Amino acid sequence: MSGARSWRLGVFAAAFVLLGALLWLSAGLWALGEAQRKAAATATQTARSQAGLLASELQKFRLLPLVLGEYPDVTASLSGDVAARKRLDATLALLAGRTDAAAIYAIDRTGLTIAASNAALPTSFVGQNYGFRPYFRDAMRSGAAELFAQGTVSGRPGLYLARRVEYDGRPIGVVVVKVEFDAVEANWAHAAGPTFVTDQHGVILITSVPAWRFHTTHPLDAATIALARRTLQFGTAPLQPAPIALDGGTARATQPGDRRAWQSGSAPVSLIGARLVYLEPLAPTLAAATATIRLWGLIAVIALGIAAGIVIRARERAHLQRRAREKLEEEVARRTAELRAANESLVVESHERAQADRRYRAAREELAQANRLGSLGQITAGVAHEINQPVAAIRTFAENAETLLDRGKPETARANLASIVALTARIGRITAELRGFARRRVPVQEAVRIASVIEGALLLAGDRIREIVTVRLPEMLAGAEAIGDRVRLEQILLNLLQNAAEALGDARDPRIEILFAAEPNLVLIVADNGPGIDPAIADDVFTPFTTGKPDGLGLGLGIARDIARDFGGELAVIESPLGGAAFALRLRRA
Repeated sequence: MSGARSWRLGVFAAAFVLLGALLWLSAGLWALGEAQRKAAATATQTARSQAGLLASELQKFRLLPLVLGEYPDVTASLSGDVAARKRLDATLALLAGRTDAAAIYAIDRTGLTIAASNAALPTSFVGQNYGFRPYFRDAMRSGAAELFAQGTVSGRPGLYLARRVEYDGRPIGVVVVKVEFDAVEANWAHAAGPTFVTDQHGVILITSVPAWRFHTTHPLDAATIALARRTLQFGTAPLQPAPIALDGGTARATQPGDRRAWQSGSAPVSLIGARLVYLEPLAPTLAAATATIRLWGLIAVIALGIAAGIVIRARERAHLQRRAREKLEEEVARRTAELRAANESLVVESHERAQADRRYRAAREELAQANRLGSLGQITAGVAHEINQPVAAIRTFAENAETLLDRGKPETARANLASIVALTARIGRITAELRGFARRRVPVQEAVRIASVIEGALLLAGDRIREIVTVRLPEMLAGAEAIGDRVRLEQILLNLLQNAAEALGDARDPRIEILFAAEPNLVLIVADNGPGIDPAIADDVFTPFTTGKPDGLGLGLGIARDIARDFGGELAVIESPLGGAAFALRLRRA
């Protein structure tokens, strides 16, 4: 019995060991695959980011040849103007310094460099013949060309951006901008793995590993190598394979003793046939995979203990969650009660604010009505004179009509009676304007003819003010309408006219003008040639109880501005065209 039990225990132990081994192997394979997937995703994302950095760098320079082709000194220099060539050297040097271009130069149609940004340096391109360079020949043939190559004078690699220059429809040369990528390569060097750009033949052009430059990712054919030698595109570089082997999405080092491996990601770049490749090191991800395998082994060993702990922890978590939910419900109930109380308070406050706003509007209307009634005191004398004249004339016409009837002249008497009717109508208009101005009514917003507002205000202003007022209403605005209430607009204008007349006092040549400014809105200007506004109160003329009059209250202008704003307009102080004071009333067109 004990033997059978021992056998069963042995079988169980073997099964447990086998199961553990299978789990260990499965975990290892999964961890390795996951590590490779993460490395591939990182490599692809980094490649796209590096390609974007390179694209932004190239975009900065590609417009330079196109713009320089239109520059007058370039055309003149390529046409043989020696003075223009000297100026062009300085201009190109300044432009290269500001744009960080490695070099900018102009080549005539024979391939001879006639001006360059480095003309003053020992490495000057001036006098060098680049007729053998593909970028020169291609640009002369097709208008534009790009070539990554090693400089024959500077010995530094870079991208040559060439553009053909034409004059009178014929090509006269090429302007070239050389771009070097030291800053881009230095930025790439901060990444975990190497980054490089290959051309259509697999030659490494730009790289964060300088030793790989002008090496290849696969062997080149003899014709390609011969062409590179003839054009000196890569100088004297041997064009040997780089010390890496690319195989699909992976790469490995090929030098003896170097066991590095990478996951590769690539992205296209804006160079003909070129691609950017980034190699994400696999060592960190493999180390992470190994750690994951060890973790799985540890998990397998302590699985039972963890299971017991999980059960206990689950019960404790359920208890804590229940308590947290109860506490949350209590907090929600409390906050709900607070919000309900706050909402009720806001409703009460809103009601109080609405009542206060209604009281404010009512008080403001009362103040405007009081201002109009106060203005009637100043209007009364002028209106009395307006009425006394026609009344006296009516009496005279009536007496004359009586005499004419006695003498048998009814036609002449009829003419006198017609004059009496006209004078009576004039008195009626004056009294109607007074009643309308003094009557309390609810303000309305409607279309009001601006000419009728001026006419009504002048009628109420009286003879003394009308004699010194000149209205300059353009014919095109004679029928213009504004949004507002006629009586309240007359109140604004009358207030401005009365203030102007009081400011003029007994001046020798008093003048008041009503003008109009050319703006999208209607702008009515009241200006006088008086002493102007006292500088001490200039900034506060619309503030209640601010006045320059000894017996004034300082309320009229503030009320006038509030009325204008009620209709979407504005009343403001402006510079007077007559040298005194001036106010601009802006109103919305109807």
